[in-house]
Amino acid sequence: GEAGAAMVIGAAISDDGTTNPLTAGDIAKQKIWLDYIQAHNERDLEKIAEINADDWEGYVPDGSVIKGNPAHIEWLRDWFATSDNPNWRGEWMIANDGVNAEGTTETWLTTGNDITFNDADGNEVTEHHVHDIRFVGSKIRRVNVYSRLPSKE
Repeated sequence: GEAGAAMVIGAAISDDGTTNPLTAGDIAKQKIWLDYIQAHNERDLEKIAEINADDWEGYVPDGSVIKGNPAHIEWLRDWFATSDNPNWRGEWMIANDGVNAEGTTETWLTTGNDITFNDADGNEVTEHHVHDIRFVGSKIRRVNVYSRLPSKE
């Protein structure tokens, strides 16, 4: 390829079936994500709010949508108060950039993370999550969360 040309690593498929290339992204975003999940583990809502974009959006596995940085912080405050010791550990990360339907390049970091917490009976439970994170600059603008329960082998 041309010097400085981005390496194509995949494709994004639009609603009309058009494919746009995904290219290798900025791995510097990985540190921001690791700091972000550490702030969650430390219940540091101020740090989380600093990393969030003002127009932050979260799409969680039950279909709920949380819009806005203040709404996210309130949601976390309530969740931390009612959940039993959630703790995240990063497993893997893939940085990628892609052009959206409007022709704008979006910066994403797709990550695999385990979350452990205690269930109603006090037993430790692990869930496997994929967080697909859109960045705007150094701020997190959107998080899509996909969840899988542990295998029952």
